[in-house]
Amino acid sequence: MTQEPQVLTSGLRLCESPRWHDGRLWFADWLSRELIALDLEGNHEVVANLPTHPFCMDWLPDGRMLITSGTQLLRMEHDGSFVTHAELGQLADYNWNEVVVDGRGNAYVNNINFNFATEEPRPGIIALVTPDGSVRQVADGIAFPNGMVVTPDGSTLIVAESFAGRLTAFDIDDDGSLSNRRVWAEGVWPDGICLDAEEAIWTTVGEMSEHRLGRVREGDEMLGEPIQPGDPCFACALGGEDGKTLFMLTNEWRFGDGFAENMGRLATGPRTGRVLTIRAPASGA
Repeated sequence: MTQEPQVLTSGLRLCESPRWHDGRLWFADWLSRELIALDLEGNHEVVANLPTHPFCMDWLPDGRMLITSGTQLLRMEHDGSFVTHAELGQLADYNWNEVVVDGRGNAYVNNINFNFATEEPRPGIIALVTPDGSVRQVADGIAFPNGMVVTPDGSTLIVAESFAGRLTAFDIDDDGSLSNRRVWAEGVWPDGICLDAEEAIWTTVGEMSEHRLGRVREGDEMLGEPIQPGDPCFACALGGEDGKTLFMLTNEWRFGDGFAENMGRLATGPRTGRVLTIRAPASGA
């Protein structure tokens, strides 16, 4: 691609977890603890304030939103009120991260399973929350689980293993369990990911410090030239009127500094978070 990314909005703290839904880009500003909906003209609405970070959202088939918050999976009712959809603390008492919902209303939620700021890394897990709110663990041994997608036919879950530099796929069984674990692509540095209609995934490629976002197919096939968004891209999503707008959520991050130093600067210093756009060759899945 020879295009240059365009700035849709700026002045954010730490933007993450984008989803295109109902004509707008929804995302989390973790350090402001705001759930934001953004239109294509750059107009935004703060939909809710959450007490914790990280948090992430996706939608049930009936249009109600699920959102991770601490050890709970919350559900926003049609009137805008929040109720508890499921309690996840029995599986891990750390804050839960990404959530993705399949066409049957099953929600998959991941947890890195350690305190990133104070503890040594250990393998993370994935939990399944069924439509009736029951919870069970369906995968473990995930090296820092991060972005997740479900293929449109509902047959496969793909998860980013950030610390392993790979995308990992599972078959989704009839009861929602995960099986047939396999490497989907290696040689990437995946954070937030999105899937397009040609079965390719947009994800960070190379080292995170290289600030490149690439498009890859199963089996490590790299498609086209990676995008250089400037600051590191923490997550991406496809949407827009034809589904071919690639939204990139970027933040300043100094790789020579530690996690606490970066988070402190982002929380109290200049607001460097931005949402960038560029045209993609295929629409979102």
